[in-house]
Amino acid sequence: MSASAEVVEAKVGENNVISLEMVEELPTALEQKSAECSVERKKSLRARYSYGIIFLLTNLSAWFIRDYGQKVFPQLQYLESCGIEGRDCFHTMGVLRVSLGCFIFFLLMFLTTFKTSKLDEASSKWHSRWWKLKFILLIVSLAVPFFFPSDFIHLYGELARVGAGIFLVLQLISVIQFITWWNNYWMPDEKRKPSCFLGLFMSTLFYIASMCGIVLMYSLYAPTTSCSLNIFFITWTAILLVVMMAISLHSKVNRGLLSSGIMASYIVFLCWSAIRSEPATENCNAQKQEKSNVDWTTVLSFLIAICAIVMATFSTGIDSQSFQFRKDKVQEEDDIPYKYGFFHMIFSLGAMYFAMLFISWNLDSSARKWSIDIGWASTWVKIVNEWLAATIYLWKLIFPVVRQTKVMDHEETTQQIHNSALP
Repeated sequence: MSASAEVVEAKVGENNVISLEMVEELPTALEQKSAECSVERKKSLRARYSYGIIFLLTNLSAWFIRDYGQKVFPQLQYLESCGIEGRDCFHTMGVLRVSLGCFIFFLLMFLTTFKTSKLDEASSKWHSRWWKLKFILLIVSLAVPFFFPSDFIHLYGELARVGAGIFLVLQLISVIQFITWWNNYWMPDEKRKPSCFLGLFMSTLFYIASMCGIVLMYSLYAPTTSCSLNIFFITWTAILLVVMMAISLHSKVNRGLLSSGIMASYIVFLCWSAIRSEPATENCNAQKQEKSNVDWTTVLSFLIAICAIVMATFSTGIDSQSFQFRKDKVQEEDDIPYKYGFFHMIFSLGAMYFAMLFISWNLDSSARKWSIDIGWASTWVKIVNEWLAATIYLWKLIFPVVRQTKVMDHEETTQQIHNSALP
C-alpha cells in the first residue's frame, strides 16, 4: 500500500472516531438543555405569584393612601403637585397616583417581554429574575406620579375608566371560556358514565342555587313595590336565566344544562353584587345601614374584595390561551409556559380597574373608609357587566348554529349553480 493511501485511511479512521464521539455527546447535551429548560420553566411559573404579591401590595398601598395617607404622610403636603394641604395626593387623587405607578411598572414589563417566545431568551430571564432591580423599578414607578400635576392625574383617571372597562370584557371572556371548558369536561361520554351523573348533579345544584339567589334578592332588596329599580334588575336577571336554559336545551344547540347553570349562577352573583353596591337606603336595602364606626364584618368584606380583585387579575393574566386565534400550535419544550406580554398587559389594566373600584368609578368625590365599589356608578357598571356576560354567552351558543346554516346555504347555492351549468 502506498504512503498516500495510508494517510487517507488514517484520516477516515480519525473522522469516524470524531463522529462517534459527537454521537455519544449528543444525548448528554440534549439532557442538559432539557434540565435547563425545566429550571427556567419553574422560575417562570413561580414568578407569576411574585407579580401577584406585588399587585396585592399595590392595592393595599392605594387603600392606605386613600383612608390614612393624610395622617401618616403629612410631608406630602409640601409637594407643589399635591396642592393645598396635600389634597391632590390623598383620597381619590392618591388612589389614582398609586394606580398610575402600578400601571407604569407593568407597562414597562409588558414592553420588555411581549416578544418573548423561548425560555433561553434574555427577556425571559428578565421576567423571572432580577427581583432587586425590579423592586427598585417598582418603587420609582410608584413615587414618580406624586410629582405629576393634578390635571394629568385627572386625565389618567378618565383613561382608567376605559382601561377598567377593557379589563372587565377580557375577564368575562376568560370566565366564559373556563365555563365552556368545564362543560366539555363533564359532557356525557359513554366511557365516563360516572362523570355524566356528576355533571347532571352539578348542573342541578347550580340552577337550584341560582333560583334561591333570585328569591333571596326579592326578599332582601325588593320588599316593597317602591323598589322598582331593584325589581327590574332581579326580574331581568331571572329572564336571562330562563333564556339561557332554553337556548342551551334547544335541539340545534344541545349544550346541556351545566354551562348554562354555571353561567346562571354567575349572572345572579353579578346582580347581587350590583345591588349591594347601591347607596344604603332604609326602604330597599334593609341589611345595609350607614355606620360611622367600622366593625369586623366591614373589614373582612373589604379584605375579601381586595383578594377577589387580585385573583381575578391573576387568573385572567395567565389565561392567554383563551385569546389566541391559532390554538393548534404545538408547545415545544423550550417555549415559555404562558405569554409574558399578555400577563403584564392584564396587570396594567388591572391597575386601572382597582383604581375605579377604590373610588367607585367617580373622580369627583371621595369614598368612605373601608368601603370599596359603592355608589350608583358602581351599580350600573356591574349591571352592564352582567348583561354583557349574558350576551357574550348567548352569542357563543348561537354562533356555531348560525355559521353552520350559512355554510349549508352556500353549499346549496353552489350546487344549484353547478347543476344549472350542466347541459
